[in-house]
Amino acid sequence: MTKLSTTESNRAVGRRKRASARVRITKGTGKITINGMDFKAFLPYFEYQDIVMAPLKALAKEKDLDVSCLVQGGGKKGQATAVQLGIARALVLWNEELRKTLKTQGYLTRDPRIKERKKFGLKKARRAAQWSKR
Repeated sequence: MTKLSTTESNRAVGRRKRASARVRITKGTGKITINGMDFKAFLPYFEYQDIVMAPLKALAKEKDLDVSCLVQGGGKKGQATAVQLGIARALVLWNEELRKTLKTQGYLTRDPRIKERKKFGLKKARRAAQWSKR
């Protein structure tokens, strides 16, 4: 088990669809910032705020660690899920014993679904032109 000193930080990357989040955790008072803003201002919906806080709440660490994130790409929900994965990965780097708890709750699993590419001869990935019998 590695202890995090006051100047140390652990970094990790989380991705979801087109969103990518670079996350850094340090010992602190529970402040979470995303792209230099408070996460509640950046993600105004409670659902998205709960997604970001989920790994910290699962370990009861929401008041012990500061989280700083840089997020780009995707929509707000994809960004929130990317931050969640980044936080979970950084927590595992901080303390390997937390892996089992985070893994069983699904916070270390990357969602592999991405946009399917457009195929030639079709209008979209699967959408074909309307077929007429007569």
